[in-house]
Amino acid sequence: MEVARARVKAWTDNYPAFAAKFRDADGRPPQHTFFYPAEEYQPVFLQPLEGICKAGLGEVEIHLHHDNDTGENFRSAIEEFKAQLTVHGFLSQNRYAFIHGNWSLDNSRADGRWCGVNDELKILRETGCYADFTLPSAPSDCQTSKVNSIYYGTEDGGPKSHDTGIDVEVGGKPSGDLLLIQGPLALNWRERKWGVLPRIEHADVAGGTRPTPARMDLWVKQRIGVQGKPDWIFVKVHTHGCQERNFTATFGEVAEKMHSYLQSRYNDGERYRLHYVTAREMYNLVKAAEAGQTGEPNEYRDFVLPPPPVRL
Repeated sequence: MEVARARVKAWTDNYPAFAAKFRDADGRPPQHTFFYPAEEYQPVFLQPLEGICKAGLGEVEIHLHHDNDTGENFRSAIEEFKAQLTVHGFLSQNRYAFIHGNWSLDNSRADGRWCGVNDELKILRETGCYADFTLPSAPSDCQTSKVNSIYYGTEDGGPKSHDTGIDVEVGGKPSGDLLLIQGPLALNWRERKWGVLPRIEHADVAGGTRPTPARMDLWVKQRIGVQGKPDWIFVKVHTHGCQERNFTATFGEVAEKMHSYLQSRYNDGERYRLHYVTAREMYNLVKAAEAGQTGEPNEYRDFVLPPPPVRL
């Protein structure tokens, strides 16, 4: 408890001041989506995050680790945690974004560990999940064949139903069971392992995998987006943000260098405009692009789902 309290306090003490140093093309500070692990819920750790969210610096969504589970128990765990987050004012219209613990969405590990539920995509849809943000996971065997994509996956009753899917496109319609928004996955030839082998770029921002200019350029070069809308590029990165070794990459020196580079390279107002978004806002922009909306992305941050009560 002492360690956990200190970790949360580090965020509440340091993140607001850090975020105040940077602004995107719309004058907004960096946004952090806290995917909080449902199995570790304690109000004392969520209450301080209310202040960060009220200040317009982020939102809270659902993360879950489980093993050898059943569909019934998984559904119950999600519904219980949704009710708990609602007390804090975190969820928008009782819907949520999701990241699966250990990347094992829909029982996708070859050995069946860290999940056990073969109809997870369907349960996520039925419990109000608006999008999954788990991937990429390479070099894990949970990685899907489909990469660098925003697409709809359909539950087939077996493991890893989301291995393939239908790309979201302008003028298209929702299909299947779950919208999946992937982060960039690529080979980094500019920063080779042992000076020979390319490193796997899997969008992890951490103390040990620092976001260098070469990595950030790779994120953008993957051009992840909605088919037919090439001018909107979606970059989703992830971190284990409540571990001390990663603090430098979330609100410390490494994070400052990352945002400084993003500001100088990708926010010149001519070739690029930078937009900081939460997971919910990213989902809204995907749906706006799918609906054929034009104009600046800032107009559509709340296109389908409004801000959760804590941010109103």
